[in-house]
Amino acid sequence: MTFGLLALAISVLVSVLSWVVVSGYLLADRQDTAASETTLGSSVLAAALARGAAPVGSLLGGLPTNDADASAALVSGHFYASPSPTAAAIVPPALVAAVTSRAVAIQRVVVDGHLSLVVGAPLQRRGDALFEVFPLTELEQRRTTLAWALGAAAVTTSFVGVALGRRASRVALRPLAELTLLAGAVAGGRLDVRLRSHGDPDLDPLARSFNRTVEQLEHRVRADSRFAADLSHELRTPLTTMLNSMEVIANRRDQLPGAVREPVDLLADDLRRLRALVVDLLEISRHDAGEELQLEPVDVGELVRRAANGTAGRGVTRVEPGSVLDGHVDKRRLERVVANLVANAEHHGGGCVGVTVEGDGDTARITVDDAGPGIPESERGRVFDRFARAGGSGERGVGLGLAIVQRHVSAHGGAVQVTTSDAGGARLVVVLPLH
Repeated sequence: MTFGLLALAISVLVSVLSWVVVSGYLLADRQDTAASETTLGSSVLAAALARGAAPVGSLLGGLPTNDADASAALVSGHFYASPSPTAAAIVPPALVAAVTSRAVAIQRVVVDGHLSLVVGAPLQRRGDALFEVFPLTELEQRRTTLAWALGAAAVTTSFVGVALGRRASRVALRPLAELTLLAGAVAGGRLDVRLRSHGDPDLDPLARSFNRTVEQLEHRVRADSRFAADLSHELRTPLTTMLNSMEVIANRRDQLPGAVREPVDLLADDLRRLRALVVDLLEISRHDAGEELQLEPVDVGELVRRAANGTAGRGVTRVEPGSVLDGHVDKRRLERVVANLVANAEHHGGGCVGVTVEGDGDTARITVDDAGPGIPESERGRVFDRFARAGGSGERGVGLGLAIVQRHVSAHGGAVQVTTSDAGGARLVVVLPLH
């Protein structure tokens, strides 16, 4: 738009200047021509009057003037006109006074709504003069044509300026558009993207700085992921030993003293939570380490039914009739997504009300509703963060379930969002591409 407005301003300025200069030149040329013809006519008329060849009116009709519409002569204080006696009335008194003072004079007048040029030239005898009326219709037509041509040129130049500005801005901003796209990809979790160098001395340092920052971020994230994975793996062996030992103790609970039973129950509960935390940490560290999807053909409706009903311990799944749900997905990850959503509804949402699956062959839509009070809009943006906990009833969680859901769904190229169900509870919706 700036290019277009600049082009419009310049073209209008040039057009106005051109119109003023050209129209002024055309008018001056027309005046010079008219003055020359009138001067020639005054010489011829003066010579004829000196000879007394014919009446003045007859002499006016024979003057060598090609462009004049009418002629008038002031001879001995009387006006004579040709071809119409009214032509003398066209001559302005100011012009008569100027010509009778022995000078060629020109004045523009309006005759029948059209602009005309009246030129006066003195005759040989003082006080006598010749006046001729030259129409400016042709000149006005030329000036109008010129104005339209310059206006069209200004408009065309503006459109050309907009096109050039659009092209130039795209070329100039292409590296920044690429940077914006890659920055969005990094924000979405893709740390393998890099900004190409374009040979621009102003933008190449920015590209190098961006690439260096992403490399350091990727290195740090992978290091943290390896640490979490290694730590979780190292914890599994002693944790398994403790869980097995606790199972043995639980089987002999009746033999324990009464004062020991409650601490043992608390320890068993904490061990189960620790086991869930270690499993979740392993799961999320696999994703952060860039584990590839293991795609295979799956009936998504049947997979969701098994995972949801198994987690809830009852039938909660309804597959919409006529839905086409055959696709290629990672079975393990999708099962974990469904299990985490249903477990979240069971433990923190007052119970899972229902799971609905529908699809059209290209995407599957999985909806999980709970019976809780819902999630306030102010908290919906952070429920997928690691270790984020929303208020609710039921067991305490470690805050990684929905974070794992979000990462597994994103790895499939899908999306998950939080809304409110028809009953007022929380509704989590997963939109998953099937191909």
